Amino acid sequence: MSSKSELDGKQANSANQPAADRTGSAAAEPAEADLAYARAAAADALGDSAKANSVPWQNPQTGVGGNITPLGSSHSEGGLPCRDFLASYVRAGAQSWLQGSACRTASGEWHVKSLKPLKSS
Repeated sequence: MSSKSELDGKQANSANQPAADRTGSAAAEPAEADLAYARAAAADALGDSAKANSVPWQNPQTGVGGNITPLGSSHSEGGLPCRDFLASYVRAGAQSWLQGSACRTASGEWHVKSLKPLKSS
């Protein structure tokens, strides 16, 4: 069992840590509800003919948001045009980055195939 002074010391140490460290990386694991808003914004950003237009997104229930930025070049998968994009993800003041890929469907809409945390090199 911990003494009161040990608990006070642990609380003081956690108070000096950034919020991301205290909560287990605040922006590291995006919630699926937040990702749904990011995917919708990605479809809008990719549907725009401008290559470098950033589109903001936000989940009004959680306050989490960011921007979607299409990357310059496109590629083809199964005869369909596809594009990669970056998404910022801001939660509790901590920002992280996601990488995604989307392809245009036969009906002309963009479908996000992947959206996951950006791996740093």
